[in-house]
Amino acid sequence: MTKEDAPKIVHVHLPQNEAFKTTLTAGKHEIISDEPTSVPEGQNLGPDPYDLLLMSLGTCTAMTMKMYARRKKWPVEDIYIEMRHHKNHAKDCTECEDPSSKIDTIEKEIIIKGDLSEQQLDSLMEISKKCPVHRTLLSDISIESTLAEQ
Repeated sequence: MTKEDAPKIVHVHLPQNEAFKTTLTAGKHEIISDEPTSVPEGQNLGPDPYDLLLMSLGTCTAMTMKMYARRKKWPVEDIYIEMRHHKNHAKDCTECEDPSSKIDTIEKEIIIKGDLSEQQLDSLMEISKKCPVHRTLLSDISIESTLAEQ
């Protein structure tokens, strides 16, 4: 396995003296995550975990659409994506084991600037659903947690 093929490692550190302020490091890049001040001890010093999730999906969506448009030589100028996350009581969950089940919903509102036909816009909307993060979120996913030796 080459260095380029090796899985990326993201480091997350929540120090003892912080309630929620977490340092996230990916290679040489560092950001802070926190909870809003509406949460006791939240300092609102950075995006909360769901904001980061939406940012990841939105970034991947915009990049995928732009890459496709460049390949097609379509005149895409700017892409804006506004996203929201909420939990809905499952309308179709009358037969669920847990009657209080909720479905996570992510809404993506996409604005594409450029002199594009309706057909091109439709193609870009289809491509927006094929970004790797979108596909990961909709796939069966396994998260394996282990406790490291100290």
